[in-house]
Amino acid sequence: MVEQLSLNAIAITPEGAGEQLIVLLHGWGANAQDVAGVINAINMVSSPTRALLPDAPFTHPMVPGGLAWYSFPANYDFRRAHNFEAQADLRESRQRLLYWMRSLPEKTGIPLEKTIMGGFSQGGAMTLDIAPQLPLAAMLILSSYSHAPIPPCITPRPILLVHGRQDPVVPLARALEAKSQLESQGLAVTYHEFDMGHEVSMDALKVASQFCLSL
Repeated sequence: MVEQLSLNAIAITPEGAGEQLIVLLHGWGANAQDVAGVINAINMVSSPTRALLPDAPFTHPMVPGGLAWYSFPANYDFRRAHNFEAQADLRESRQRLLYWMRSLPEKTGIPLEKTIMGGFSQGGAMTLDIAPQLPLAAMLILSSYSHAPIPPCITPRPILLVHGRQDPVVPLARALEAKSQLESQGLAVTYHEFDMGHEVSMDALKVASQFCLSL
């Protein structure tokens, strides 16, 4: 069971890294290497920070080398409701991520209370799904959405949401919906919109870097 629940991950350990860890999840059709640039940008601004970038467990059906945390229905439109909770692949990714995240303090020596969890697009949705169940330092949500009602956070923590006004994949309304769910829990949400598409622009990277530096 332990082996079945493990995840492959890229580890970034810059010289002089302190007692903080960032876990960043990639989006649909990408892989861990795709979000390494976000960590590099953060480390250029803030103090050197260790990072773990896990690969999703499922192969993307159309992108060579691409991975997925769960599948989307054919011709899925983010403006349309869908019961992702009924999908076995989402449930498996949730179980794997929770197990893997809970194993990190023993593996890294860094407690969850000093761990920032975040993700881009589908990776951000997985973060919104499982991070509230963990006593984390903060959450970083980039161009994302919630695929299910966001669980109550077991501990308060700062949250950064960043989204593009011209995002052609995930409508801005989905980010605002996630923001509303989090704020209804009384959580401190820092929200930024940028003139960008489904991406993380340089301006968004600067905001993410400053957010991590403030923790």
